[in-house]
Amino acid sequence: MTCQTEELEVDIIVAGGGTAGCVIAGRLATADPTLTILVIEAGQPTREELPHIQPARFLSHSLPGSLTMKRYVGRKCEQLGGRCPVVPCGECLGGGSSVNFMMYNRPSKSDFDDWETVYGNTGWGSKDLLPLFQKARTVIRVMETYQVENDRETHGYSGPIQVSYGGHFTTWGQEFLNIASRYDKKRISTNDPNGMRPQDINAYGRWEKYIGAENGRRSDVPHHYLFQKEFRNLTIRTGHLVKRVLFEGNRAVGVEYLPNPRLHAAVTHKVHSARARQMVIVSAGALASPTILERSGIGSGVLLHSLGIETIVDLPGVGENYQGLPSLISNVHYSTAHHVSIIDHNVLFVPYNVDQEVETLDGIVQNDEAELEKWSAQWTKDGSGLMSHNGIDGGVKLRPLEEELDQLGPEFEQRWTEYFANAPDKPVMWLGCYALYMGDPSLFLPGKYCSIGCFLHYPDSVGHIHATSADDMTAPPDFDPNFLVQPGDIALLRWGYKHGRELARRMPSYRGEFAPSHPTFSCDSPAACQSQRHPINVSDPNIDYTTEDDRAIDEYIRKVVATTWHSLGTCAMIPRDKGGVVDSNLDVYGVEGLKVADLSIAPANVSANTYSTALVVGEKASEIVMRELGIGGMC
Repeated sequence: MTCQTEELEVDIIVAGGGTAGCVIAGRLATADPTLTILVIEAGQPTREELPHIQPARFLSHSLPGSLTMKRYVGRKCEQLGGRCPVVPCGECLGGGSSVNFMMYNRPSKSDFDDWETVYGNTGWGSKDLLPLFQKARTVIRVMETYQVENDRETHGYSGPIQVSYGGHFTTWGQEFLNIASRYDKKRISTNDPNGMRPQDINAYGRWEKYIGAENGRRSDVPHHYLFQKEFRNLTIRTGHLVKRVLFEGNRAVGVEYLPNPRLHAAVTHKVHSARARQMVIVSAGALASPTILERSGIGSGVLLHSLGIETIVDLPGVGENYQGLPSLISNVHYSTAHHVSIIDHNVLFVPYNVDQEVETLDGIVQNDEAELEKWSAQWTKDGSGLMSHNGIDGGVKLRPLEEELDQLGPEFEQRWTEYFANAPDKPVMWLGCYALYMGDPSLFLPGKYCSIGCFLHYPDSVGHIHATSADDMTAPPDFDPNFLVQPGDIALLRWGYKHGRELARRMPSYRGEFAPSHPTFSCDSPAACQSQRHPINVSDPNIDYTTEDDRAIDEYIRKVVATTWHSLGTCAMIPRDKGGVVDSNLDVYGVEGLKVADLSIAPANVSANTYSTALVVGEKASEIVMRELGIGGMC
């Protein structure tokens, strides 16, 4: 593996070294040692760096000044109280896999089935993608090594990515699962809430993590697909931005790239070029891949003309797609789908005061020397303890029960009928516990905190992203996440806040709400927050929220709702005449030798943290490329 500076000519260029890009590079380099591959990554190296291998340090990437994340600032949004939403994404080798929360969370089968049946992508249904996870004799490449148990046919046991519970079981997590089983009795508990089965909906379970069971290390892509071998046919160039794809006629033949000014401020920003004999694969993520295509002359002809970019392919779907409805609704056609762009998951993090004896990750996050020394020593010794943990021990994919639909009100009624009612394996949100403070860092006070979080799986609010300059790589894109434009999304998050609070206030370690990060209720309301409060009995009644209380929750949601970093869908795998960008072989419409392979190709949302989907896209893409190049054998 080399990091050369001279210009290269290789067989394949991978423009972007994130999750999917590293999977593709590792699989191809292993499958054919004669195939030369260049990966160009905007961010910095990650090999054996503690923030990338010690799980408990994951929030360090979100701190101001971090160079491992790039923050996209959106348009000021009226529906967010005038805020400009910020959506971060990984900018380092490994992308999101090297900086995410490590939550092992898989989509519903119908999500992938929709990709195939609704959007016409043969080979992308659950019957084709699930074997990349699971234990199956006919599969030569398995993605995961599931270290929780070894008798589930829905999991894999010989792949590079390790899945376990992590090296600790927090008190907050144990209490969450215990209280849920007693308070929310109509939902079940399970040992495997990620089996990709309909019965896993509304099932509380101990949440698995992308952390190795034996060594307590983050299970990211670079360390598990790339660094374990010394590839002679793979060159990785970090710290460089891909400016555009180069064409001869309508065939992609290379890329232009230049040093990333965030990492090379004193370097002359000379534009380099590299040539690809076989193909270029754009894999820069949902927020960067569309702008690379646009700077390359692929996108809306009107937009490209306004930027002075010669149009190679007039492809209005770049940065835009159609979010279809479930295939179970037979009367839904593309013409009735919403014209949208970026799809995301909207999240609330709600912190609570807890007993000061509870073990949390707060000390590690706040760089307390004693806590760092204690847990680092244990991690170094045997890979256990809080340093081998992400603080997330319990969760559930929630779908409202029949009697709960009234609580969501008329705002959600149409969305339920059209999207969820006939799709029984689609949850509306994930809800779970965090053994640390998850809230506005500027409000943090010394103490011990735990949190309840919830995010929407299929928000009805979506936005767009487009390039604003042909040559200035530092020019902010035209970015509008467009969160919360639909009232049904507010109704769901309001329900999630209430449900999570009822669980929290029954947990033995609960000591009241951290009021600065909760809604501002009237002082005489039963919902008013108190910073010094002991838990109630499991059988005690729920808080009776008034209409005024609901308005306070809605205002709070608009002020604090955030992204889960799960952007997808901006170069969608949809028929060209329906607004698509790539076909089911990931080929960009109208040109040759150019593919897109990352979360931007997702034609619709998935009910999961998107790391697992990015891995599947990378695996499927490598399978497609190997088939096209005639490469066989086990890898």
